[in-house]
Amino acid sequence: MEGNQPFTVLAVDDNPVNLKLMESSLVKEGYRVISASNGPSARELSVGEKPDLILLDIQMPGEDGFEVIRFLKENPATGAIPVIFLTGKSEIDSKLKGFDLGAVDYITKPFHPLEVLARVGIHLKLSIATNSLIADQARKLRQITEAQNAMMPLAEEFPNARFGVYYKALEEAGGDFYDILNISDQITGYFVADFSGHDIKTSYMTASIKALLAQNCNPVYSPQESMKMINDVLVEILTDGKYLTACYVWLNRSTGSLCIISAGHPPVVHVPKGKDPEVIRMNGDILGMFKDARFGIHRIRVNPGDRLFIYSDGLVESVRQKVTWATGAESLIEKFKQIRDVPYCDAPASLMETIFEKGEGPEDDVVVLCVEV
Repeated sequence: MEGNQPFTVLAVDDNPVNLKLMESSLVKEGYRVISASNGPSARELSVGEKPDLILLDIQMPGEDGFEVIRFLKENPATGAIPVIFLTGKSEIDSKLKGFDLGAVDYITKPFHPLEVLARVGIHLKLSIATNSLIADQARKLRQITEAQNAMMPLAEEFPNARFGVYYKALEEAGGDFYDILNISDQITGYFVADFSGHDIKTSYMTASIKALLAQNCNPVYSPQESMKMINDVLVEILTDGKYLTACYVWLNRSTGSLCIISAGHPPVVHVPKGKDPEVIRMNGDILGMFKDARFGIHRIRVNPGDRLFIYSDGLVESVRQKVTWATGAESLIEKFKQIRDVPYCDAPASLMETIFEKGEGPEDDVVVLCVEV
C-alpha cells in the first residue's frame, strides 16, 4: 500500500454468496476488495494487482486453493503476500497442508463477518511490521555496502597508478577488498584481500585493514616488513577463526622493479608486453592467523607496457564445477591472451565477460585488478 491508498484484499471462493459476504464486510471497513471465483483468476489477479492480503478457499473445482498457494509462494512477485485460507470444520489435513504451503492463518466455514475482519486486521498489522523490519534492515545493509564501496579507490583518484578494476560483492557484506597506496612519487602499492566469511563484522574490518595499510606501507619499510607488521596486528584483533588471504604488489616504475608478497592468495598473472601471460605461483601463510607467518616473496624486473593481474579466488573457483583457485589459475592463460589489446582500464571487465560469457556468473565475491607498468 502506498500513501493513503486503502488496503487491497483479494477474496477467492467459488461460492458467490461467500464472496459477497466477505466483500460487503470488508468494504464497510475501508478495504478495497477484488474477487475471484476460481484458481486461474486468483493467480492472475494476484500477479496483476499485488493485493495486501488474500482470503483463499481451499475446496474449489478444477484448480484448488493448494495449487494457488503453491504458485503464490514460488513466485517472487507474490511470495510475501499473506494468505488466509477458508476451510471446513473437520478438515484437519487441509489445515496442516495449507500451513505447510505458507498460509498464515485459516478461517473455518461457515464464517462470521466479524471473524473475517478480525483476522484480516491482525495479519495486515503483522505484515506491516514485518515489511517495515525488512525495509529497515535493507536500508542498514545498503548503508554498510555504500560505506564499504566508498573505501575502494577509483582509478581517476590515482592517475599515476595506471590501474583498472572490477569489483562485485554477491552479498551486502562483501568479503573482498582492494586498495591503492601512493608510497612515493615513483612507487605504488596494490593490495587485494579476501576475508573469511561475509557477515557484517567482515565489512567493518575493511576500514581497519585500510588504516593498517596506510600506517605500514611506506618507503621506510620493505614490502615484507609491511606485511609482517599488518599480520602482527591482525593476529591480535581478529577472533573466531577470522583471517584473510592477501596479495601485496610493490611497484617501482623508475627502476622497473616489482615485488609480490603473497599471503595464501591466488597467483598473480604477469603479462609481459608482446609475450604470453605467465602465472606466478607462490606459497605463503594467510594473514591474521599465525604470529610467525611466512609469506611468499617474488621479485622480477618489469618494463613499460607490462601488465599484472591481481584477483580474488571468486574469479576462478567454482563449487559446481569442483574447481579451486589452485587448479583453475592455469585455465586463465587463454583468457588473458584474448584481452591483450584491451586498454588496461577496461581489461578487468573484459576479462569477466570472457570468462563468464556463457551467462553463469561468479559464485563468490570478485576483485580483478589490472596494473600496467
